[in-house]
Amino acid sequence: MRIGIVGGGQLGRMFIQNALNYGHEIVTLDPDPEAPCSLISHEFICADRNDEEAVYQMGKTCDVVTIEIENVSVSALKRLEAEGVKVFPQPRILEMVKDKGVQKRFYEEHGLPTAPFALVESKDQIRQHLDLLPVMQKMRVGGYDGKGVTPIRTEADIPSGFDAPSVLEQWVDYALELAVLVARNESGEVTSFPVVEQVFNDEANLVDYLVSPARITPEVEAEARSLAEKLIAEIDMVGLLAVELFLTRDGRVLINEIAPRPHNSGHHTIEACYVSQFDMHMRSILNWPLGDTSLRTPAAMINLLGEKGYAGPVVYQGMDEAIATSGVYPHVYGKALTKPFRKMGHVTIVNNDISKARKIAEVVKNTIKVINR
Repeated sequence: MRIGIVGGGQLGRMFIQNALNYGHEIVTLDPDPEAPCSLISHEFICADRNDEEAVYQMGKTCDVVTIEIENVSVSALKRLEAEGVKVFPQPRILEMVKDKGVQKRFYEEHGLPTAPFALVESKDQIRQHLDLLPVMQKMRVGGYDGKGVTPIRTEADIPSGFDAPSVLEQWVDYALELAVLVARNESGEVTSFPVVEQVFNDEANLVDYLVSPARITPEVEAEARSLAEKLIAEIDMVGLLAVELFLTRDGRVLINEIAPRPHNSGHHTIEACYVSQFDMHMRSILNWPLGDTSLRTPAAMINLLGEKGYAGPVVYQGMDEAIATSGVYPHVYGKALTKPFRKMGHVTIVNNDISKARKIAEVVKNTIKVINR
């Protein structure tokens, strides 16, 4: 099969590394000539992901087209789909996911649990919803990796908010942040991975580390996975969907956000599960059997983020020391330049004792530093 990927970042790179095991031919498109996918794709096209004609022309040469980032030319993907090219996730899914307001309305209309919210067109309109405070203001479009998100705790914070169409999401008194990866193929087969517990870096608003299995009851595990499986069926999506969730202190499971692609919360599956998230994404878009998502071993995963105060040609300090420990698996994304909080890689730690995996993850986190020469 010839598979086209719109986007050339680390998610595409790890997808390619898996797809090569099956002999697939991969073409990627990205504006960065040194994108992580550029050196390992069978063909790499350097073009804007929102260049309709470039994306369309690439797709016409492929059996299946997919994405590794949502900011792409949906109009090109719609043209391809109309002409019979398989495009997964479907373009209409991308239109929904690109707009956090549309997402929230969908959950509300379909009886899917989510935090109370309001939609505003400007920051002045926040004053019409003071009863909702404190809230997290999320720009409806354009936000990613913690960008386009800011807290509005009191009326005094409104002037520092975004003057753009936004979702005001009431703060949730949560005990844990969870995530479930769920897949669905064209035949309607659905399966999900074990629930992941996420711990966020408050400064960068990015995942600091995750553990699986999560510290939750079997009942919460079943509820979270059932909710993710219901959601992917409700939106009639083909592909891999990451569903981020809150577990509230009173035991409710609420949908936070979704991403219709491989996701940071699933990187541990490469070493920890029988089928990785990247293999699952490939299986779902090719309408293959979805496979076994079970954990082979408990695991923790830490993101390797660029250190504050460092920018330039990257150096991974402390890597030799970290990999001397059993069960430590680094993944470097091939980005030539680092900058503060940029995702430069990740490290998975596997151990039959999840508490030991967490402890090793903390040591590795303090050992590997992403700096510049």
